[in-house]
Amino acid sequence: MRNLILSWQFWAILSACFAALTAIFAKVGVSGIGSDFATFIRTIVILFALAAMLSATGGWDSLSSLSSKSILFLVLSGLATGASWICYFRALKIGQASQVAPIDKMSVVLVAIFGALFLGEQLSIGGWLGVGFIATGAVLVALF
Repeated sequence: MRNLILSWQFWAILSACFAALTAIFAKVGVSGIGSDFATFIRTIVILFALAAMLSATGGWDSLSSLSSKSILFLVLSGLATGASWICYFRALKIGQASQVAPIDKMSVVLVAIFGALFLGEQLSIGGWLGVGFIATGAVLVALF
């Protein structure tokens, strides 16, 4: 069991489960309020939850090992996350969660492409085939 909890697959599956709950909870939560305000509330909750987790696990120790490169790219990642959340909540406000979420998950396809182009990551033929299936599936779910 310990090996399972230490695996990336375990955490990725949990991420997918929580992402699914995020779409459902957000769709209900955004009704009757502005999508940007809903995103703001979500962000505050995340900020406090992460601060509590860092305090509980001693994660604040990482502060001393931050490099300027890490700070730059984490700030850029934060800006991209914020933009993604704003767009996601606006899409949820006007669309169905079952259609918005699959298009949002097209990020999987883009990560594979960007990882290959910018990070030199390599996928096998089967991996690229899977990426193609993800793209096809997301489009089919969103359109039909």
